[in-house]
Amino acid sequence: MLGYLAGSCWGARSYNTVHTYVLPGALALSALLLHAQALLPIAVIWVNHIGVDRLMGYGLKYSDGFGWTHLGRLGKGTAIAQVQG
Repeated sequence: MLGYLAGSCWGARSYNTVHTYVLPGALALSALLLHAQALLPIAVIWVNHIGVDRLMGYGLKYSDGFGWTHLGRLGKGTAIAQVQG
């Protein structure tokens, strides 16, 4: 979210970097390969956070603004407008 202080494009990039499964997957793999047991719960919590965000409709962001995601537009009334439109 702090990336949005630098503009919507940087905000979208930073949000999408942290909210993809690549980094927590790499962290989990590293934890398993390096026998670093303390890192595995962090990776699992991170994956859970991303999943809950997706469940709530917060998808990967477009540079148009925080409300524009790959899952659709965020906000009240948008689902009704999409069904009627």
